[in-house]
Amino acid sequence: MSAVAEIHESGQGPAVPLVPALSRTDPVGDPFLRTRFAIPARPRTFMRRRRLVDHLGQALSTPLTLLNGPAGAGKTLLAADWASGLTHPVAWLTFDVGDRRPGVFWAYVLQALRAGGAPVSEAVGTPADASGVDHRLLSALAGELSERERPVVLVLDEYDRVTDAEVAEQLEFVLHHAGRGLRLVLITRNEPLLPLHRYRAAGELTEIRSAELAFTPEEAAALLELHGVSLPVQAARTLVERTRGWAAGLSLSALAARESSDPELYLKEFEADRSTVADFLLAEVLKRQTQETQDLLLRVSVLERFCPDLANALTGRVDAEPILAGLHRENAFVERLGHSWYQLHPLFGEILRAHLRVRLPGLEAELHRRAAQWLHRHGFLPETLAHSAAAGDWDLTAGALVDDLAIGLLFTGPDSDDLVRLFSGMGPDARSPATFLVRAAQDLSRHDLDHGLASLRHAEEQLAGGEHDAAAARLSCALLDALAARLTGCPPEVEKAAESAAHLRQEIPVDLLDRHPELTALLMTHVGATLLWAGRFEDARSVLTGVVAAPGGTATELPREEAMGHLALLDYMNGWLGRAERKALAAVSEADRPGAPRPSGAGIGRLVLAAVAVDRDELGRAQALIDETAGPPSGTRDPVLAAGHALAAARLLLAKGKVRAAVEAADAAVPAAVASPWATSHEALVTSAAHLAEGRPDEAAAVLRAVSGDQPVCAVEAAAIQLAARRPAAAFDLLDSVHAEGRTGPAVTVRAALVRARAANAAGDGATARKLVAQALLDARRERLRRPFLDAGAWIRPLLATGPLHDLAAGWLTPAPAGHGDRARPQSPAAPLVAVELSAREHDVLDRVARMMSTEEIAADLCLSVNTVKTHLKSVYRKLAVNRRGEAVRRARDLRML
Repeated sequence: MSAVAEIHESGQGPAVPLVPALSRTDPVGDPFLRTRFAIPARPRTFMRRRRLVDHLGQALSTPLTLLNGPAGAGKTLLAADWASGLTHPVAWLTFDVGDRRPGVFWAYVLQALRAGGAPVSEAVGTPADASGVDHRLLSALAGELSERERPVVLVLDEYDRVTDAEVAEQLEFVLHHAGRGLRLVLITRNEPLLPLHRYRAAGELTEIRSAELAFTPEEAAALLELHGVSLPVQAARTLVERTRGWAAGLSLSALAARESSDPELYLKEFEADRSTVADFLLAEVLKRQTQETQDLLLRVSVLERFCPDLANALTGRVDAEPILAGLHRENAFVERLGHSWYQLHPLFGEILRAHLRVRLPGLEAELHRRAAQWLHRHGFLPETLAHSAAAGDWDLTAGALVDDLAIGLLFTGPDSDDLVRLFSGMGPDARSPATFLVRAAQDLSRHDLDHGLASLRHAEEQLAGGEHDAAAARLSCALLDALAARLTGCPPEVEKAAESAAHLRQEIPVDLLDRHPELTALLMTHVGATLLWAGRFEDARSVLTGVVAAPGGTATELPREEAMGHLALLDYMNGWLGRAERKALAAVSEADRPGAPRPSGAGIGRLVLAAVAVDRDELGRAQALIDETAGPPSGTRDPVLAAGHALAAARLLLAKGKVRAAVEAADAAVPAAVASPWATSHEALVTSAAHLAEGRPDEAAAVLRAVSGDQPVCAVEAAAIQLAARRPAAAFDLLDSVHAEGRTGPAVTVRAALVRARAANAAGDGATARKLVAQALLDARRERLRRPFLDAGAWIRPLLATGPLHDLAAGWLTPAPAGHGDRARPQSPAAPLVAVELSAREHDVLDRVARMMSTEEIAADLCLSVNTVKTHLKSVYRKLAVNRRGEAVRRARDLRML
């Protein structure tokens, strides 16, 4: 701007007199610069994006077109590329800061029309005064434009520099009355002061905004290629996520990467604050703002998102709302998230944070603390934790977690790993009750019982002192007490913790309890697992069933999976292999979901499946499942998991004839401080079976003294060993001690029948023996239960060779072809096994599932309704004991059904 212009801008000096229409100067006497009216040239690295050019092509059919985006978004080059290909006359005008007054504005517009080959007549005139324009000039201009056969395209670049409401009103007047003779294109960083809603409602507005201007990963890869940088689309996608597809950011990054020896690595790891991107954003965005706005931007840069109240808490002022709204309106890299929340463009945020450390050193931690306090008051827990940890205020961090009743999130939920990492930075100097509780939770989750209990006692002592009378903290103590009781296998302690929790729940607001269902789910899972360990099966089932049935979303998935796995173990120990398998499959499918954390009892489902596989003589599958669990984690003290793994491995080794290895494996079955009756009984069975296999019947019988009828599966297996050791009285005493009628499944009834059948056969009562074996075969076939027959010994083979029994055993226990009925074992592991019988229609549906047909396609192919197909699928899943299509197909192929 000239000195004359500066004087007039400040209101000093006389108005400039009227100049001729063909004058080469504006109303303040400055010469028109030709570059202001020239369509900008595209650089060599410019990339035409057809989708945007096609969209901009609609500008010829609407009076108004708006290109709205931040600095460097590619607005100007897009418009220039489109305009240079038009056959219509194009008047281009790039505004400067001095063009905001009406007289100057219209003088430049008239000159742009002349330069674009669409001059108006001298009758229109020229503005005589920089501060105003005669309305007759505007009417004449609109009238001349309206009479043109071909519309003039008027492109006003950097229109955001024009801030005078009077100019906007005049421009809208001319646009409206020019009719089809004018197509106005505004390139701007902010919302123009025009009635856009009216144009939008009438379908007379073409809009291209920031989201559409952003480069896609494919476009970004092509742009980088033009800069001489070759980048895979996946790497380009990462760069686009960081830059949000911002054109200038991509180009500037490409220029810098071109100088690097490893461009791909540079673009992945470059420091935004030390790049040319920083120079651009600081010059084009930050330094254009007032000092108050700059201060606000620097302070909110520590936040992922912010609202005006939160920004005010960081600045100590009350003016954030209009500032943030203005920044968003100006496309100043402040993005609106909705409901009065905003965020900074990622690169802009990085650069501002680095700038904050230089301009206001030492303030960052205090800003994080202020943010955490505000977020805590307003109920934003995850962000509270992140900012208080960033401030190094661990009392606040742990206190927020405990006060919100969210300590269970350290064990379960999608963010549990993130929380564990967050608290890994907490040092020993943090010694509030909440920090001790968090330490206890971390230690107990790693099965470090000694340190966990020490921290828990410190927390309880401080809470008992009266200074910290917080029900949420005491309820957190109850949860951790229950976990400690589970790890030691102590029912009295776990029941005490559950009783304490029940009382404390009455003191806590219902909405807080509802927000954190995982705490109750975890606590009851610990109770159920401990009762199971103690052999109180029905009590454990009642508690664990409640956990599975309770709602709660993703935060309770892990305890539900654990509870389901433990319910599967209960079914297995009561002899119900099919039920156990179905529950175990459900537990495993939940555990296998993407990103699922692995709890201490997560392997229970697989171990139950392995035990079921052993009973079905599917030893390869059992080995694979045990290998998947890879044993309990080093140092684990979860007794059910440790015992489950040891006993499943021991039973598999016994089935393979490796009796010494089986005894060694079973030694790890009782790790808890309090012994478990069923774990002790199963360990005794393995040791006894080893003694019997090695020819020591007396030692085998002696080991079984600890086995009672309270453990039905163990009792009938012990009875079989006692009978094999020639102690029939002890065997029948064990059978008679089983008092679980109606609650025990085939794994119990089949073994009991075989014990009685062997005794009858030894006594010469062949008819009774055959009848009992027949009943056992019928019960076992439904469950594919082979192990009791394979372990029965030589006495059963002649019976299985007889006609009726041979037919009952053929195809699933013995080979189907005639002449091989005298052998109890199939010829090879691959022999067909008839697990279930599918109906013809169910087989048709399963066959089409194997061909990857959808439910709708199967329905159409079989002329059935979709609901009927779904019903058949459910039946197939139930019969095959699976939950998913893929599992059904695999199981069917294993069983030679497909």
